[in-house]
Amino acid sequence: MFLVLKQIMYLKKILILFVAILFTSQLNANTPRSTGKYKNWESFSIETDKGKVCFAQTIPKKRSPAAVSRGQSKLFVTFRPSENIKDEISLTSGHDYKSSTVTASSGKNNFNLFSQNNFAWLLDEKEEQSFIKLMKRATNLIVKARTVKGAETTDHYSMMGFTKAYNTAKKTCS
Repeated sequence: MFLVLKQIMYLKKILILFVAILFTSQLNANTPRSTGKYKNWESFSIETDKGKVCFAQTIPKKRSPAAVSRGQSKLFVTFRPSENIKDEISLTSGHDYKSSTVTASSGKNNFNLFSQNNFAWLLDEKEEQSFIKLMKRATNLIVKARTVKGAETTDHYSMMGFTKAYNTAKKTCS
């Protein structure tokens, strides 16, 4: 009898371990996996129900004003081969945007982004290609936006490491 109870307890432990491993693997299946860290940029890939998605991202080195309460700011370049999307530029400043008030600049180069809720994008592939060329040669990029309430926010991004992170994300999804 004691031996049977011991075997049942052993089987319960194995079942619990199996369920824990299965649950953990399901959680990790939809978590972006880093494919490389390059100075201020990092590249990632993730499997979604629509296929593989790869992206390079960074966070700003400086944000202002401190008085405006907002979430995290990020700048992305995304590849979604199953949807025939490549070099998609998007960003968030951590707040909902006032309509069409997002600009990105480096030196004398300025780009206007269209916004929806708390994300902004460039208008078309031609602008995205120009923007990526700028990002490859720039050292810094400044994003200015207005919150729904009208406060101006400014995010300063470093482009150090962009080219390697971009190339890694592009290669991972090719």
